[in-house]
Amino acid sequence: MFGKCVVTLSILLSAIGLMLVQGCDETVAVPKPRAYPRVIYPTKAYQPFDASYCAFTFDQPVYAKVEQDTTFFEGKPASDCWFNLTVPQLSAKIYCSYYDIRSRKDLDEYVADAFELTNKHNIKANYIDEIAIHRPADRVHGVVFEVEGAAASSYQFFLTDSTRHFLRGALYFDTQTRPDSLAPVIKFMKADLNRMVETLKWK
Repeated sequence: MFGKCVVTLSILLSAIGLMLVQGCDETVAVPKPRAYPRVIYPTKAYQPFDASYCAFTFDQPVYAKVEQDTTFFEGKPASDCWFNLTVPQLSAKIYCSYYDIRSRKDLDEYVADAFELTNKHNIKANYIDEIAIHRPADRVHGVVFEVEGAAASSYQFFLTDSTRHFLRGALYFDTQTRPDSLAPVIKFMKADLNRMVETLKWK
């Protein structure tokens, strides 16, 4: 009887020991630190924008593709000079729309629309910085809107000569807005947009 007890106790202790060893081998899951996909940036270089259907030129990135926009606006074909500059490597697109100015009323409406469209991003933006552009020698005036925060568009602008030409642009990304991960890409694209604004000239 005593021998059976010893054997039973021995088996019980062995089973407990085995469970303890197995418990020690279990790996505790530890969350991985946040990481973002590596972005390979194209080399900065520019060339003249020379689309025949537009009445202006500017320095555009060589890695940006020009796509003429043939969609309709308010039930009518859009201006011939509606186009997008796309940078596939960064999933970025600059939407550009051009309007002829025929009266002071037209100019006032285009400017008001530009402010209204930018202010729609106020819901998710931390703040919007308005930078006035005045280059009298080139007859270029306007405003650059730098939008900080989780807004869908981080950079918008309009440029005009106040009498004949009005150009509006807006930067968007074909991806979910994540300010932290997109910050370096936005900075890269802002340099290209600033170059565009600084070099634009009417024909």
